[in-house]
Amino acid sequence: ALERVVEANTLLSGLGFESGGLCIAHAVHNGLTSQPECSDYTHGEKVAFGLLTQLILEGRPQKEVETVLEFCSNVGLPITLKEIGVNAADAKAIQEIAERATAPGETSHNGPFEVNAENVADAIRAADRRGTLYHQGKAT
Repeated sequence: ALERVVEANTLLSGLGFESGGLCIAHAVHNGLTSQPECSDYTHGEKVAFGLLTQLILEGRPQKEVETVLEFCSNVGLPITLKEIGVNAADAKAIQEIAERATAPGETSHNGPFEVNAENVADAIRAADRRGTLYHQGKAT
């Protein structure tokens, strides 16, 4: 019985991932892997920042983004670029991350709307700003 539960969980996780549930979050993870300074960070840490990016790109309500910011901060997951080794002022690095995240065949294209390097780069910068403001105790 345990084996069937594990197999079902694995299947459903894969289906949810591929059909868009975390497609942009994982694509941002893949983009972050293009940056050598991110190599010491875990998959989950990079996906956590990618999730914030996805929520912003999707235009999710502020309260939802704040809930994720609070959770990530409370459990020690990164909510800023600095916390995953990226200099937020490095426009070239952010562009490289966004281009990798939107490469042909990337999971970012599995969502319900069109994504491109420009809107992903904008969302990465916005996610970083939201995380920075959260750390400063300011409204996001």
